[in-house]
Amino acid sequence: MAEVTNELIYEVLKAIQGRLGIIEDRLSAVEMRIDALAEQTRALTISHNATNTDVANLYRMFGTMDHRLARIERRLEIIEEPVK
Repeated sequence: MAEVTNELIYEVLKAIQGRLGIIEDRLSAVEMRIDALAEQTRALTISHNATNTDVANLYRMFGTMDHRLARIERRLEIIEEPVK
């Protein structure tokens, strides 16, 4: 069996330190990607909320137009029953 010396331990520790450096670099890259995804998620959330607001505005506008059309129809006596 090989004798364990301080030099052998030192070489193994240097190799481990090198691997840890690579792992730290990769972890940093992963963190940057996660940050970018989080930013994109925030932007998509803002866009989604704006779209929901636009749809709500369209529904309100269509409701107003429907009421106006019903009023015009009643005034012109185009319909027999009043619209609710």
